This record gives sequence, C-alpha cells and structure tokens, in this order.
Amino acid sequence: MVGAGAPPLDDFNINGSSQPKKVAYFYDSDVGNYAYVAGHPMKPHRIRMAHSLIMNYGLYTKLEIYRAKPASKFEMTQFHTDEYVDFLQKVTPDNMDNFAKEQSKFNVGDDCPVFDGLFEYCGISAGGSMEGAARLNRGKCDVAVNWAGGLHHAKKSEASGFCYVNDIVLGIIELLRFKQRVLYIDIDVHHGDGVEEAFYTTDRVMTASFHKYGEYFPGTGELRDIGVGNGKHYAVNFPLRDGITDETYKSIFEPVIKAVMDWYRPEAVVLQCGGDSLSGDRLGAFNLSMRGHANCVRFVKSFNLPTLVLGGGGYTMRNVARTWAFETGQLVGSELGPQLPYNDYFDYFAPDFELDVRPSNMDNANSPEYLDKIRIQVIENIKRTAFAPSVQMTDVPRSPLMAGMDDEAEDEMNDLDEDEHPDSRFTQHRWDKRVEKDGEFSESEDEGENEKQGRKWCWSKQHQRP
Repeated sequence: MVGAGAPPLDDFNINGSSQPKKVAYFYDSDVGNYAYVAGHPMKPHRIRMAHSLIMNYGLYTKLEIYRAKPASKFEMTQFHTDEYVDFLQKVTPDNMDNFAKEQSKFNVGDDCPVFDGLFEYCGISAGGSMEGAARLNRGKCDVAVNWAGGLHHAKKSEASGFCYVNDIVLGIIELLRFKQRVLYIDIDVHHGDGVEEAFYTTDRVMTASFHKYGEYFPGTGELRDIGVGNGKHYAVNFPLRDGITDETYKSIFEPVIKAVMDWYRPEAVVLQCGGDSLSGDRLGAFNLSMRGHANCVRFVKSFNLPTLVLGGGGYTMRNVARTWAFETGQLVGSELGPQLPYNDYFDYFAPDFELDVRPSNMDNANSPEYLDKIRIQVIENIKRTAFAPSVQMTDVPRSPLMAGMDDEAEDEMNDLDEDEHPDSRFTQHRWDKRVEKDGEFSESEDEGENEKQGRKWCWSKQHQRP
C-alpha cells in the first residue's frame, strides 16, 4: 500500500544542532582490557582511546557519564538462544578443545575467536546499549551513546564478523517496549545483516543500511532485500561501491533518511557509527573523512528524536578514536579544536597530533548515474510502506501466575520476580516506590547504576527471518 498525504519534512524540527541535548554516555573502563587474539583486527582498546580523547577535550562537563551494569545471561537470551549464551559463558581458551562441536555450530573460531573474558566483554557491550535504550524510554536523556556497542553481525545463535552478542537488537527490543516504531541506521562499511535479519518480518523496526556490496563480507544487503510479510518494504538497503566520498555519501544519505522520517515517522532512532567506512581503514573500502562520517550523526541528531548512538567496526584505531570523539562533541553541540589535547595515548596520533581523518585520492567507483538509480528505487520502496503504520504494541509476556491479577498485585509480583533474578533491571513499580534521600545523588549521578528498569521482554520467534 502506498502511503498518501505525507507532510513535507519541514514539519519536523530539523534545527537540532542549535538545541541543547541531554546526552547519557556509557563507558566501562574494563572494556580496553580485552583482546581477541594476537593479530586480530578488532581491538577493544580503541574504545579506551576514544574515551581518553573525549575526557581530555573536556566533554565530561556536557555529558552524563554512566558505567552500565553488564548484561546478564538472562538479558542476552531476550534475543539469543539459551544454548548459545550458555556456550559463550562457559567456553574459555583453556577449555575450548572440549567445545569443538559447539564452536563449529556457533561459528566461533577464526573471525570470532575464543578469548579470555569473552562473556564479560559481551556483557559490557550489551549492557551499555540496553541501559541507554532504557534511559531513552523513560525520558532521562535525549541521546544515549555507547561506543562499545554496535556489533551488528551477531545472529540469534551464531557469532559472525567479530560479533558475538547483538547489543543493537537487544537495545531495539528494549525501545520497542515503549516505542511503536524504531528506525535503525547503519553507516558501517559492512551490511548490518544481523539486525536486519532479526526484524525482517516486522514493521515495528525499519532498518536502513548503507554499505559496500559485491564480493565483500557479509555478502548480503542487495537493493532487492526489502523485508517479507509484515516487514515488506521495512528493510532499506543502499549497496555502494568502493571509494565513496563525503559529497557523494551525503547526496544519498540525507534524501533517503529524509524519506524514511517522512513516511515511517519513527519514535526513536538507533544509529550505528561503524568507523570502517572512514578513509584509510584497515579493512574498509570507502573514502569518508572524519567530517563526512560525522555529518551523518549531525543529520540524524537534527530530527530531535530519542537516539541511541553506537560504535561498530573500525580497524585503524587512531582514526576511529578521533572520529568517535569528534562525533561525541557534535552530539553535545561542541566543535572540538583541531589540535589534540594531551591524553593517555598521545603518541598513537603522531605525526600530526590533529583531530582529523582526511580522504585519500582513491577512485570513486560510485558514478552519479549509479547512485541516482539506486536512490530513486530506494525512496520508491520507502513510499510503498503504509504511511506512519498504526501497529499494536506487543505486550510484554506475562507469566501464568499473573493471569487475573489486578495492577497492584502484578506490580508486587514483578518486584518479587526481580528479587529472584538479581541480574535484572529495576521494575518500574520499584522505581515508583523508591524515595531519594537528600544528597543521595549528585546532579551528574541521577539514577546511576541501579536506574535500570525491568527489561524482561522476549522477541517472538515469528519475528526471526526465515
């Protein structure tokens, strides 16, 4: 069905850069302690490097900084299978030979190796994204940032592309408890296949991925991949070729996102900011500068929707750190100076010690004719969605014990359930009963570590891509 009467985009307030944002920033100092294996391109240390720049630029004065509680096994199974999460929790480099069959079954090996602290690392990544989504749901912030998140390749029961637990899907599931429609945008050089697959049959989530396509991992994300069933036309794929520049990327990104905003009218946005789309990335193929990459963040921010901003790929560490620091500045409305402040990793940024990632002279294989053709088809597909789809909110699953209970009794049962599952987040009822003592929190610590409400919501199996 083709939507009709969609209002012009001017109806949105898109002057977000001039509007102050309350930005929650999630960081766990332990994340940099983990290492995949020697020589592996994915290095969690880059998150610590970005954080050091963010702090030394003084952005902490404009951020609410939190250390999220790592996601528990129970929370990970809101999307992933019990068997898969059990395996991630149990396997270690010392006992991995005993799990040879499971490693093959769950695609854990070369690209996704077993390493010390694997499960804890996954918990940090997922916890930040889930708690960021929970704070957005409660209106505690306008933007939530988790640079340790964005691991978009992980599947329901399979690791893939350096990703084990799909923090993005878990964050979106949390948002769907309160939001009818969530938009997922992916600017990683690789297709966001794990997120698309998770929501391929529903209109509750629209996925939009801008990625290199053609003999390139993961090999998915064709223009014709648009979703199925209720999700038909709610998967947006823009396949790109090598060497796309700032100007050409902007020429396709902005009109496509405008069309999505106009027709889909999301109530929240999740933006994956993979840094491997930057020029000079070790595994990348694009030619975006730091500012060209950050323009996507600025543009999405301008729609003034609750937004969860996540990391992703990015394998030239110094460039990823620079870009995520710069984008954090964009989110809080600060233009960072070109000379890097002294920081814990200052020598990594030699020889120029500047906050910049410059484009190279590589050829741009994306002709104007090619981009125009794809853009026209993508926007045409978007306009085939039912305008601002009216969908029923999926109920949070209830246990049989709750049948026939009144609201107060059910709230008390939720609190009791939380006591039985101490790794779960606070229920709303418990938060409503909580009394803050004078001086209990500083202004910047408002509802810090224990702020999280219950996130017990299972994504129905019918929503998995066939």
